[in-house]
Amino acid sequence: MSEPLALYVHWPFCLAKCPYCDFNSHVRETIPQARFGAALRRELAFDAARLGRRPLRSIFFGGGTPSLMSPETVAALIEDATHFFDPAPDLEITLEANPTSVERGKLAAFREAGVNRVSLGIQSLNDEALRLLGREHSGTQALAALETARSLFERISFDLIYARPGQSLADWRAELDTALNLVSDHLSLYQLTIEPGTRFEALHRQGKIVLPDEELAAALYETTAEKAGEHGLLPYEVSNYARPGAESRHNLVYWRYQDYLGIGPGAHGRLTLGNELYATRRHRAPEPWAERVEREGHGNTQEILLSTDERAREALLMGLRLSEGIDAARFQARTGLALEDCLNPTIFSAALEENYLERTSERLRATPEGRLRLEALLGALVL
Repeated sequence: MSEPLALYVHWPFCLAKCPYCDFNSHVRETIPQARFGAALRRELAFDAARLGRRPLRSIFFGGGTPSLMSPETVAALIEDATHFFDPAPDLEITLEANPTSVERGKLAAFREAGVNRVSLGIQSLNDEALRLLGREHSGTQALAALETARSLFERISFDLIYARPGQSLADWRAELDTALNLVSDHLSLYQLTIEPGTRFEALHRQGKIVLPDEELAAALYETTAEKAGEHGLLPYEVSNYARPGAESRHNLVYWRYQDYLGIGPGAHGRLTLGNELYATRRHRAPEPWAERVEREGHGNTQEILLSTDERAREALLMGLRLSEGIDAARFQARTGLALEDCLNPTIFSAALEENYLERTSERLRATPEGRLRLEALLGALVL
């Protein structure tokens, strides 16, 4: 099996639960480092035994807050992964961190463990906005964390959230200017959405949180791309901007619909086993996941053979987020279907006419106008 592989490691623990977050994150008074480190290593070994020596292109420690992990655990997982698989010469190893859990000594230890890229969850540089978002750090702490990370790593990314309640276009322009003067080569800029089951959903339902209207949200999005472009960062995906060559190699695996192994509580994966593609999912709750790994060697609760139609739908939903779009030949090889056979012909024709989509002999892509309307477009376009 020559299909390259990306590895995602989920660390589910956080210092606090943010009110907008629907990720699989959990707050514990004491984090059982040794137990969860051992369980992650055991689950990795289980999957490596059945996957064989696949080329490994990236490792991503996500969460939760992976910077709460022991650096020794990170080092052991990197060592295991590069032993079980064949690492690329330029293997990208990313670890997510928050400013509250970042201090110079620990980041240096993560670098020594093998991490070569850090993604900081800053979310805002404005103290009032940080309080609204339930963040545990201040703007000053965020800047200090960036300074520390820049002194240790060549590749750094950080996240900001826009379209916040009460945010004006002028506010966002000023915040973006500050952020873009600090960025090295990559920035993730996410529009705030109300996710089911979050505290923000309850507040939104009660009218205590009001998001910008569609017109302002669109203006904020367009300003984001405009300001990033002024600093040499291009929108290679709907919410991600990078200097050419600095794109997140790990996240490109998801969007290009390639194979990835996810380990840890709640982690998802897409794995080619034999000649079939499977969707995998681990038990979501941390302690039951650990118990299952200790008992069975893995925390799988789901391993579903994906049909041709399911593969095609997933590939379209992911690939049209990318500025490069979808490679038609790769799509057909991965799904067994031609691109046009998976699209609503009426909507497809109208989207081409309205310049929301572009189709060449080699690929299908959404235009900037199309990406602005991508959620609605995909809902109507994909069969």
